[in-house]
Amino acid sequence: MAKKNVEPAKIFTIGFTKKGAENFFDLLTLHRITEIVDVRLYSNTQLAGFAKEPDLKFFLNRIASIDYRHDLKFAPTEHLFKLYHNNSITWEEYADKFNQFMGERRIVPHILKNYSDSPEVRYCLLCSEVSPVNCHRRLVAEKFAEIFGMEIVHL
Repeated sequence: MAKKNVEPAKIFTIGFTKKGAENFFDLLTLHRITEIVDVRLYSNTQLAGFAKEPDLKFFLNRIASIDYRHDLKFAPTEHLFKLYHNNSITWEEYADKFNQFMGERRIVPHILKNYSDSPEVRYCLLCSEVSPVNCHRRLVAEKFAEIFGMEIVHL
């Protein structure tokens, strides 16, 4: 019997800023995302446009049959968020503090309990930043990759 060729598990990330809705949903559909995991501290801000939580949840389901979950365990604290966005700390300091914070929040057991490493489940971590370079979604994706051996794909 021929062995089924199974694609390795991946964790995707996406930022919605500077993406129109068409491009955003096309990327998710193209990569067969099954669930958006919103890692933003503020998912309901007016500045989010189509990515405002109640609307996004509706659009994801209606347009692409994608599930939505807002997981605040992956969001920075308000204090840490403000320190970085007010340029009071560098990205390196922010990343160190955020990684320490993930340890304090027991992120590894949280991921193991609430997420799957199945290649059929295709999570995409959502944040607002254009690039993953200086965004905490990359740090969260790295944690998934470390735990499950997933490949990280930034959309």
